[in-house]
Amino acid sequence: MSDTLPEDRSSDPVTVDSMASDLRALGLEAGGTVLVHGSLSALGWVCGGAPAVVDALQRVVGADGTLVMPTHSPGNRDPSNMGNPPVPESWYETIREQTPPYRPAVTPTQGMGAIAECFRSCPGVRRSDHPQVSFAAWGADARFVTEGHSLDYSLGEESPLARLYDLGGDVLFLGTTHATNTSLHLAEYRADLDFATEAHAGAVLVDGEREWVRWEDIDYTDDDFPRCGEAFESEHPDAVETGTVGVGDAKRFPQRRLVDFAVGWFERNRER
Repeated sequence: MSDTLPEDRSSDPVTVDSMASDLRALGLEAGGTVLVHGSLSALGWVCGGAPAVVDALQRVVGADGTLVMPTHSPGNRDPSNMGNPPVPESWYETIREQTPPYRPAVTPTQGMGAIAECFRSCPGVRRSDHPQVSFAAWGADARFVTEGHSLDYSLGEESPLARLYDLGGDVLFLGTTHATNTSLHLAEYRADLDFATEAHAGAVLVDGEREWVRWEDIDYTDDDFPRCGEAFESEHPDAVETGTVGVGDAKRFPQRRLVDFAVGWFERNRER
C-alpha cells in the first residue's frame, strides 16, 4: 500500500472503485488506448498499492482497449556510459561479458515507479524487446504496440510511441508531469533538427544466446520537456482534461495533438 497518509485521516482510503470513478470522470473510456505515467505516492493512501491502480486502469479501459506503460531498464548499458555512479574502467570488460541479458518477463524496471513495475509482470501483459527503453502493453492492441521495437533510434518511428500515435491514443498523467512525458521524444525524432548520434550497447538474447549488442540513437534530451508541455497546455486548453485520481493531480490528453505541436515547438525553440 502507498505510505502516504492524507492530512485528514478520517477521509476514505483510495480504492479500486474510487480510482475507477475518478478515471471515468477524467474521460477515460472502455475501448480506449492510453499511455500511463504514474506515481503511486502522489495518489494518497491506496488500499492495495500498485496492483489496485493497475486493476482500476484495466477495469476502465477493458480488454477491448489498450493500456501502455514505459518499463525502461537503463542500467543495461555500456559501462563507459554509466554515470550514476560511474564505474572503474578496469571493470568495463567484466560488465560487458557478464551483465545478464534483457528478458522481458524477468528484467525489472528502473526509475519507472511502482505502478509500472507491477504492471510489467501482470497476466496478459506484453513487453517490447528493447533492453533499455521497453514499453509494456495490455489489451486489444498490445501486440501491435510492442512488436518490432527497433534497437536503433529506439523512441522514433519503429517504437511503441509511434504505434500509440498510429492508434490515436491518449497520454495519462497520474501525479506526474511533462518532465517524464516520453511521447515528446517521438516529436524530437520528427522535428527538423540536427542531432548528433550516440553509440549504445547492452546485453540481449539472440536466438536464445546472450550477446552484447551495439546500436545508434540520437542524442535526445528531456531538459525542455516541461516548457514544451506547458506551452501545449496553454495554447490548446481544450485538449487537456484535468482532475484528480485519489488525491493526486491527473491529466489526460491526445498524444497525437501533443506530438504534432511539439515538433513545431522544438523547431522554433531549440537551436538547429
